[in-house]
Amino acid sequence: MAQKVGYTEEMRKSIEKVEETRDRRLKEVFERISPEEKEKLLKEWHPDYRPEGKRPLKIGPSKGLMVPHEVADLIEAYPLIDPDQIDLSKIDYDVDILIIGGGGAGAAAALWAHYNGVPADRILIVTKLRFGDANTKMAQGGIQAADRPNDSPLLHFIDVMGGGHYANKPELVKLLVKEAPLIIKWHEELGVIYDKDEEGNMIELSGGGTCRRRLHAAKDYTGLEIMRVLMDEVLNKGIPVLEFSPVIELLTDEDGRRVTGAILWNLETKEYHIARGKAVILATGGYGRLHIQGFPTTNHYGATMDGVVLAYRVGAKVRDLDATQYHPTGAAYPEQIVGLLVTEKVRGLGAQLVNAEGKQFIYPLEPRDVVAAAIIRECYGRNKGVITPTGMRGVWLDSPMIELIHGEGTIKRYLSAIYRMFARFGIDPTKEPILVFPTLHYQNGGIEINVNAQVLDGNNKPIEGLFAAGEVSGGVHGKNRLMGNSLLEINVFGKRAGISAAKYIRNATPGKLTLNHVKRYIKMLKEAKIPPKRRAPMILPEYRGEKVLSRAISLFTP
Repeated sequence: MAQKVGYTEEMRKSIEKVEETRDRRLKEVFERISPEEKEKLLKEWHPDYRPEGKRPLKIGPSKGLMVPHEVADLIEAYPLIDPDQIDLSKIDYDVDILIIGGGGAGAAAALWAHYNGVPADRILIVTKLRFGDANTKMAQGGIQAADRPNDSPLLHFIDVMGGGHYANKPELVKLLVKEAPLIIKWHEELGVIYDKDEEGNMIELSGGGTCRRRLHAAKDYTGLEIMRVLMDEVLNKGIPVLEFSPVIELLTDEDGRRVTGAILWNLETKEYHIARGKAVILATGGYGRLHIQGFPTTNHYGATMDGVVLAYRVGAKVRDLDATQYHPTGAAYPEQIVGLLVTEKVRGLGAQLVNAEGKQFIYPLEPRDVVAAAIIRECYGRNKGVITPTGMRGVWLDSPMIELIHGEGTIKRYLSAIYRMFARFGIDPTKEPILVFPTLHYQNGGIEINVNAQVLDGNNKPIEGLFAAGEVSGGVHGKNRLMGNSLLEINVFGKRAGISAAKYIRNATPGKLTLNHVKRYIKMLKEAKIPPKRRAPMILPEYRGEKVLSRAISLFTP
């Protein structure tokens, strides 16, 4: 049933100004800003450049790395368990490949391990919530692949490197773009339904920071469609999935240099279980639910950076965790949907970003960090934002322009998720603009990996038996991710992790199960004089009492 909220009288006065300028804006060509202007804008207004929001890590292989306080709080935390109180003699699950995470990266890893000879019953996917409860399903806009005659993996490579401020690992980006067309082909073979024209040609759209149209989409349900098909393939192949069983600690051999399994926590029975694996693949996703610097988030409920915490304790190096992606267009009104994603595809189809006075202030398809900084500046530097009844600030995303450019019915056809999200609150995106503000969207950095998806230690050497894929890893996107490369990354590196793990286990034997690495980590925490007040991993966020998420962001108020 629709909850008729609609816009307030004061907000409608601003909408009138948007409507008055629309015809003129349709005819104007808004220029991109220069690289120098971008750098200045980012340094002044992007949250990543606020030094008070970060601190250096005190311990571990990436000691000294600047990270958000919320990230440091979990990395510099004590384990949930007492290693001396855990009985490791009884093994509840004994497999060849243990995959931690039930999203797109975990599913792709399981499938490609199976395709490469690992029997289905020797693979186990363990997941915190239900199979498929992941950011993969929440990804809307599309997946990039350079598969047109006027495009190439080289151009895709240049776009990715530039978008990431050249902080990316080139060898990972090279793999990402070369594999992209093959991933699209694999998806179609499995049954993913991508948007096509009447002649059966793939419809490809523009994304921010790209020089070609290479975005493949399934309306604005792209991640949901991909995950639907991957889940079906996993279940059809008979690969076991254990739900509601987050990992609370990894297991290592006596030296702590080889990963041999994990400790699972059953959310229903409140019991722990021991899983042994010749190889372990981390596919736990990102940290959206840490609400870095108080921002709302697009992320699913379980996105609490568990994999980074667990890998760091076994000696994994981390990188680029100082860079958080705030998606420029999260819903800013009504209150019930604040922070939810308004896909970049809306801007790709022609919707402009305009302020309370109906003036366009930024080219809509600049890279995400640039657009986010421009919106924050408009709301808090220039005071040209629209203020909601709860004090939230935002700018207009002029969605009715899409209907004028592409014809009536375009939004309902290609942006049906967005239409439904707002229509249920009495807002019609085909006739009224929607209010947006940046929302925490993606963990740009993470665990350091190589091209084989092996997790690297502080000396850049592989940690034996440990692999990672997807948002938990770092290096692919550098300091900023471009649209459509997250769905691509989980498939490319999920595939690589599955293949690499399948090769690894051919010569691996089941390892001894110990928690020696945890004991050493506790010792480091004590030597750094870190009090045992915090525990990690978080598993699930807390929203009760004093931790109720404030919706009114006032970070940039003088």
